[in-house]
Amino acid sequence: MDLNSKIYVAGSRGLVGSAIVRKLKKLGYKNILEKTSEELDLRNQSSVENFFDTERPEYVFLAAAKVGGILANNILPAEFIYNNLMIEANVIHSAHKYKASKLLFLGSSCIYPKYATQPLKEEYLLTGELESTNEPYAIAKIAGIKLCQAYRRQYGDNFISVMPTNLYGINDNFNLDNSHVLPALMRKFHEAKLSGTPSVSVWGSGKPRREFLYVEDLADACCFLMQHYNDGEIVNIGTGVDITIAELAAMIAEITGFTGEIIYDTTKPDGTPIKRLDVSKINRLGWYARTSLKAGVEKTYQWFSKEGLMLCRRI
Repeated sequence: MDLNSKIYVAGSRGLVGSAIVRKLKKLGYKNILEKTSEELDLRNQSSVENFFDTERPEYVFLAAAKVGGILANNILPAEFIYNNLMIEANVIHSAHKYKASKLLFLGSSCIYPKYATQPLKEEYLLTGELESTNEPYAIAKIAGIKLCQAYRRQYGDNFISVMPTNLYGINDNFNLDNSHVLPALMRKFHEAKLSGTPSVSVWGSGKPRREFLYVEDLADACCFLMQHYNDGEIVNIGTGVDITIAELAAMIAEITGFTGEIIYDTTKPDGTPIKRLDVSKINRLGWYARTSLKAGVEKTYQWFSKEGLMLCRRI
């Protein structure tokens, strides 16, 4: 990419897409295409093709997706598989048809088998059973990877796929019905502090281990890979460091100022016991995560305390 390249960021209002837009602007890129879901429904093939035909983006960051936590995945499996399949198929095919120079597809660490050896290496894809609580989403993301690889193999398209670990940061989703664990805990602890609620309930046992990546670091990695990586094999993006959900809850409670009791609801599912990415591949390419979990959570809470609260009032 050069600074005048036409760059389309699909999903530019979401957690990942908005971070990529901020990073591109910070780097000096001036020709960034953004469309809201109201302006362009990526599930609609003809609308997507018309957009690509008109705009002819040279570079595409495919960050648009239907996302959510365990609860949302459990109650809306059809929506998760359908919406994600449609979005990625339409964008990837149109990027091919209208000759985009390069496309970067954002997958997810949930593509890996539930009981795979830790840390999760890229070659573990499709070597075992998936975690049942988010299987539809994972299958859709695996299909996106295979689409990119198929278009590369058949047509020579420079389409790459990256697998980020659990993400958090500015513009995260704090809806308690469909958010991921970190923003959900942040909202729960913040509201409990304000209301004087003596305890907060956390799903599961608190024992599962998870890795978390600040979304600004992910955006930096995506821009780095768009410039420096041109291979069809997937690339993990993460910190390589994990933490138990109980440790995460204690950290967020401290940062938000909640001093009450944390109760673990063991009637709720834990999900995968441990999930940590092997990030040696991207490290060898020259990229490393820069933001510690505590620093990232503190930055996210500073944003949430101001702008995020207004979003919650509309949820």
